[in-house]
Order: sequence, then structure tokens, then C-alpha cells
Amino acid sequence: MLEDIRAYCRRDPALYGIRVAEVLLYPGLWALWGHRTAHLLHRARIPFLPRLVSQLMRLFTGIEIHPGAVIGRRLFIDHGAGVVVGETARIGDDVTMYHQVTLGGRGWQRDAKGSRRHPEVGDRVVLGVGATVLGPVRIGDDAEIGALALVLSDVPAGARLRAPAAEAVPDSRPDPAADPHSRPDPAADLRKDSSPLSDRPNYTTIAGANPGART
Repeated sequence: MLEDIRAYCRRDPALYGIRVAEVLLYPGLWALWGHRTAHLLHRARIPFLPRLVSQLMRLFTGIEIHPGAVIGRRLFIDHGAGVVVGETARIGDDVTMYHQVTLGGRGWQRDAKGSRRHPEVGDRVVLGVGATVLGPVRIGDDAEIGALALVLSDVPAGARLRAPAAEAVPDSRPDPAADPHSRPDPAADLRKDSSPLSDRPNYTTIAGANPGART
């Protein structure tokens, strides 16, 4: 446990000085400790209890780690909200994982029961915010998976994957300063809705024209 605390203090720039005590409030740390208990119960083939511990940790931390997942030393889960780690996932040592990361399968249509269907993550890998890795793929040591990247195949050691960044697009709206009359009239829709009932279409007649419509 002390090793985990040291790893968090070393990798989180928000933990310094008297703030170091806040590490005990980090959900990723508690999720990791809870998983170790659940994993021991899972390896002992004790039914129900491992998944119960897993779901309780998910309830309190927002991080879901299946009891069957194998996790190495000094895993750092920053923020942690929305992290999902599947049953047959394997995570190496000194991995850094940000929130909304998914290590999942490809769906029940393709994954056979009891097969290895989740990713294997090497040592010192960084998984950015919202990164999704699906299937029994291998992420090599020292690789960096950027935010929102979708990985469906093996990644060599030391590789850096990046998802396309957002791009600015030209604004096609008219410039109100150049043409004051081009400004939208917020009262137009209100006037349209306040028209007399006699001017509105007879929806009962329209619906009745269709024998299958309900009036």
C-alpha cells in the first residue's frame, strides 16, 4: 500500500506539501486496493463475493475493475471516473491511466465464453483520457495512447497514438454588426404560436384521413 501511495505522490503534480495527505481521498487508490481483495477471492474460486466487492468499489469510486483482471504494481488511475477494465485484461507495472479509459471486449457476438477477450497492457504505458482499447490486443511497453483514441490492433513498444484533434471551421452565420436586419427575431416563433385557432390546421381531420391513424 505504501508503494501505491508513493506512486501517486510521484506522478500527480497536485500532491505536494501538506496536500500529500489528500492522496487518501483518491478514488483510484481505493479502487486498486478493493480490486486486490476481489482478485484474491476470485483466484480462490469463491462465488459471488468477488463481484460484490467489485460492484461496491464501482459504487463508491466510479471505477469498475472485474475481479479476474490481473494488475501489476504501481498502477496510477488519475481521477478515475468511468474507467472500465474487463475480466481477462492484463495490466503491467507503472501504468498510468486517466479517466474514462476502457479496456473492453468486442461484444458477445465475437467473444467466446472463457476466452481471452480483453487487452494486455505492457509496462509504463500511458492511456489518455477516454482511450478505448478493445479485444485481445497487445499494447507494447512504453507506448502512449492519446486521448479519445480507439485501438483495435496491436501497438508496438514505444509507439505514440493520437486521435484527430478538433479543427476550427469558418463561421457561415451573417455578421449582425454588418447587417442589423439579419439578427434573428426571438418573438417570431411566439407570434406564430399565438395565432388564432381558426388559422391552425385541423389535425383531427388530417389524422382521420389515414384509416390506420389513431385520433
